[in-house]
Amino acid sequence: MADRQQTQHFAAELTGRYRRDRRALPAIALTTDTSFLTACANDYGYESVFARQLEAIGCKGDLFIAISTSGDSENIVQALDIAKKNCISTVLLTGRTGGCMHGMADNEANVQSTNTPRIQEVHILFLHLLAERIEVAFVGPE
Repeated sequence: MADRQQTQHFAAELTGRYRRDRRALPAIALTTDTSFLTACANDYGYESVFARQLEAIGCKGDLFIAISTSGDSENIVQALDIAKKNCISTVLLTGRTGGCMHGMADNEANVQSTNTPRIQEVHILFLHLLAERIEVAFVGPE
C-alpha cells in the first residue's frame, strides 16, 4: 500500500470506524484533493503541496502524521516545518535511516529496512495500532 493509500485508509478509519462504533473523529488525508494538488504544484511546486494545505487548515493542538518511506521527501519536510511553526504535534513514519527528516518530528517510528514493501507494511500496522488506541481512548477497552 503506497503512502497515499495509507493516509486515506487511516483518515477513513477515524472519520468512519476502525473496529468499534463511536462518534466520528476529524481526520483528513492531504493527498486526496487532486484539483488542489495540481493547482498548487503548478503555482508553487510539488514540494509545497502539503505545507500549503497544513498552513490553511492545521491548528494548534492538531496532530500531523507524516509518512515517507525514504525520509527525504521535500514535500513532507516543508509540511513538518509548517507544523512546528503552528504548534501542531507531529508523528513521522520513515524507513531506511530516516533520511533528512530524522529528528524533525515530536515522535518518530523508523523502519530500519531498505525493502520498500516491508517498510510500508510496518507503517500500516503502526497506523492500525494507533487507530485502535484512539478508539480505546474514546470508547474504553473492549
